[in-house]
Amino acid sequence: MKMRIENKKRKWLAGPYVIDFDGETETKCFFNGKEIPSQVDIKQKKLALILPDIEQNEIVELELTAGKFNGSEVKFIDRPEKGILDIMIGQEYFSSYHYGNNVVRPFLNPLITVNGKSVLRPPVAEGNPEKLDHIHHRGLWVAHGDINGVDNWSETTGHGWTVHQEFIEITSGPVFGRLHAKSFWMDGSKTKKICEEERIITVYNMPASARIIDHFTILRASEGELIFRDTKESGLLSIRVMPSMQANQKGTLENSIGGINEDECWGKRAQWCDYYGPVDDIVVGISVFDHPANLRYPTWWHIRNYGLFSANFFGLSEFTGDKKISGTYILPACQEMKLFYRIYVHQGDTRQAMVPARYLNFLYPAQASKI
Repeated sequence: MKMRIENKKRKWLAGPYVIDFDGETETKCFFNGKEIPSQVDIKQKKLALILPDIEQNEIVELELTAGKFNGSEVKFIDRPEKGILDIMIGQEYFSSYHYGNNVVRPFLNPLITVNGKSVLRPPVAEGNPEKLDHIHHRGLWVAHGDINGVDNWSETTGHGWTVHQEFIEITSGPVFGRLHAKSFWMDGSKTKKICEEERIITVYNMPASARIIDHFTILRASEGELIFRDTKESGLLSIRVMPSMQANQKGTLENSIGGINEDECWGKRAQWCDYYGPVDDIVVGISVFDHPANLRYPTWWHIRNYGLFSANFFGLSEFTGDKKISGTYILPACQEMKLFYRIYVHQGDTRQAMVPARYLNFLYPAQASKI
């Protein structure tokens, strides 16, 4: 079987590419005669590829044959006794998903890019001996400050919990690895269930200079109506960057409309935000791409010079300074809120990492057709 990729509008930057597919469970793919990583996603009936660079107005051919790609993989290594799921890309350690009983809310930390550098501040140690601020900023996590009256954002007295229940799926493969975790949001006593969460994290087999994660969250009103109150203390995708990357140190944050740092980005709507700065001797960064299907796209951002970085479409009264404007949102009983973000961990600043082009590739991939 052959397919044609027509790339008309802009350069395609090497990265994950998905095609509708209902063929062999093991399929090799050749790009202009050279084999590239391929992986069949049986559940979604898709073929996932790591598609190399394609210039604007270039047309390339893909040839699909039965067989298995024999190359590096994204692998997960579960350590249930510690409540940690490690993520490897080839032979390189990339991240860990922390889900144990001691964890207030599951989170990813670290996120490793070039030269073994992480873009995330390490989790605050027990007792906070370093006296770090905002101990609940534990890496990359999901939280909200007032859901049905429960604070599932902070770790102050009476805070809510997100309690891991099970892994629905753990998949490894040459194009992507995927974890699908189910959790319950609970009140401060951990006795009352508020809602259910499913978190699907897909990590792609990309080089250290350009790691890509797809982060999909489902919040389900399983116990009745959910009221997400208007508050800036929220991020259904939240990040805390490495201290040296902070904009009040040597780093910079930038958004899709050209805003720079907190005074131009906090409480503003944007399709993406990028936070970059030095870690030791190298500049690295992390972007979050909002998806048009998400609630209140493009999202508002609770993003700070001290390193916090969260997509928050609830805190409108605080962002606008007008208490007559409310971002409170009610999710009816038995319904779901679905949120999809792409995370791009990169080397260099916003321009060097070609963040705007990466975002447009995310929204508008090159077109594929059968020959």
